[in-house]
Amino acid sequence: MEKETAKSLNFIEEIIEDDIKSGKNGGAVLTRFPPEPNGYLHIGHAKSICLNFGLARKYGGRCNLRFDDTNPEKEDVEYVDSIMEDVKWLGFQWNDRPYYASDYFGQIYEWALLLIRKGLAYVCDMSAEEISRTRGTPTEPGAESPGRSRSIEENIDLFTRMKKGEFPDGTKVLRARIDMASPNMHMRDPVLYRIKRDTHHRTGDEWCIYPMYDFAHGQSDYIEGITHSICTLEFEVHRPLYDWFLDHIAEEGRTRPRQIEFARLNLTYTVMSKRMLLRLVREGFVAGWDDPRMPTIAGMRRRGYTPESIRAFAAVIGVAKRDTVVDMALLEHCVREDLNRRAQRVMGVINPLRVVIENYPPEKTEEFGIKNNPEDETMGTRQVPFSGAIYIERDDFMEEPPKGFFRLSPGREVRLRAAYLITCTGVVKNEKGEITELRCRCDPESRGGDAPDGRKVKGTLHWVSAAHAVPAEFRLYDRLFTKEDPSEAGEDGDFTSNISPDSVRTAAGFVEPFIKAAAAGDRFQFERIGYFCMDPDSSEGRPVFNRTVSLKDSWAKTAARSG
Repeated sequence: MEKETAKSLNFIEEIIEDDIKSGKNGGAVLTRFPPEPNGYLHIGHAKSICLNFGLARKYGGRCNLRFDDTNPEKEDVEYVDSIMEDVKWLGFQWNDRPYYASDYFGQIYEWALLLIRKGLAYVCDMSAEEISRTRGTPTEPGAESPGRSRSIEENIDLFTRMKKGEFPDGTKVLRARIDMASPNMHMRDPVLYRIKRDTHHRTGDEWCIYPMYDFAHGQSDYIEGITHSICTLEFEVHRPLYDWFLDHIAEEGRTRPRQIEFARLNLTYTVMSKRMLLRLVREGFVAGWDDPRMPTIAGMRRRGYTPESIRAFAAVIGVAKRDTVVDMALLEHCVREDLNRRAQRVMGVINPLRVVIENYPPEKTEEFGIKNNPEDETMGTRQVPFSGAIYIERDDFMEEPPKGFFRLSPGREVRLRAAYLITCTGVVKNEKGEITELRCRCDPESRGGDAPDGRKVKGTLHWVSAAHAVPAEFRLYDRLFTKEDPSEAGEDGDFTSNISPDSVRTAAGFVEPFIKAAAAGDRFQFERIGYFCMDPDSSEGRPVFNRTVSLKDSWAKTAARSG
């Protein structure tokens, strides 16, 4: 039994359990989620959130939310607020308060002075371009900076004056003195501090020098007592530098964090580069960070994804050591599976065609009880009004149907969901020959939708009573990109040429009156159409619905075939 349990652990859980068993860090588990507040979080971040907070929860530990706010030029309070909202919405709570790398600017500065005093850091006068040019190649060593030979006293003086603002931006940096011939390019005297006169969203103009990510991240972990610093695979080559810094600042007896890398999430038909996402927003390719076509958590929330479905997706894809590409259909499957269990069923018509039931009294109205969700009996039933004029989907009628078409056509009988059996007796057209209305007769004895004589009827249609219909706007969202890997340059050398012209279209239809009580964010299954979410753009008497996912589940069919 123990072996079966161990086999189910991912490699990070195995490391943590080994640490707990050995008594390392006193058996404590303290993780962190360290986003940069320079954009909205996306589905890749959601995987990291679920992992870091989930591990802390599983092993009775804690998880810090820490903002890596070391680049004031690109950071904004808007992003800080959105990140906190996203983490809470996903169902997680951070340890006592949000943390910030800027909380530690004073201590990080002191550690920089410590490295200088140890002869392990120096002030360099080279520009960013010169540093890059002299770094060398993976097979050739880099050239040493002239500043490498400065004395400790001179470096302390210059670095102190950098802090005081005596030098223009870009004229000096502080670099670590490591090894310009290291096969790891990140170890070739990396920059620790740069001069940057940008007002910080928390510290204002207190600082004009800011630490680089590599010099702030591990030190922040160390200050907070993080035991397991979990990051994505691209930081694997940074780990020797992470450890080098800790080797020279860590004190005996204090918890020292261990960096562990896992494969980031790559999703088909999606870009997750913040640079690309920011461009989509700024250049108007989407309506904002929360556009339902965006892979941001805010966009997915607005589209109607549930936090439970995203957590389920993170659990299904698991934690790996190698980068892989996950099919978008799997995420949509997880969303669909969750909404199938919890979404309220309603009837709505996106492309309406009016039907007049000639033998139904025009002044009569009756109600039919319909289950709110067949998957959950506790959700009860609702009363749906019916009258002698209804709307059906235009696609549910064909004047000359092909073989295998079981919906409505002249002379054919179909079932109206939970109501009556009707037969088409006539078609009304306008001067252009377009169908504007159908004439039908119902079987009065078939109330509830079943034939009294037991005859079989193959087609069942959803409908909305015309007298009670609520006009609605439907935003039919699809994938934003046409390519599985949209980051590839398109025909014009630009990834934006891969944007689908059909990623969203709108339709004006009707929904049943039950929807009047709905609020923005409520999720529904429009029967036979798909899952939808009420958008914040909705107004009284004019609801707006975003299509979350269709009813068709290509992933489930693929999984069934492969099984």
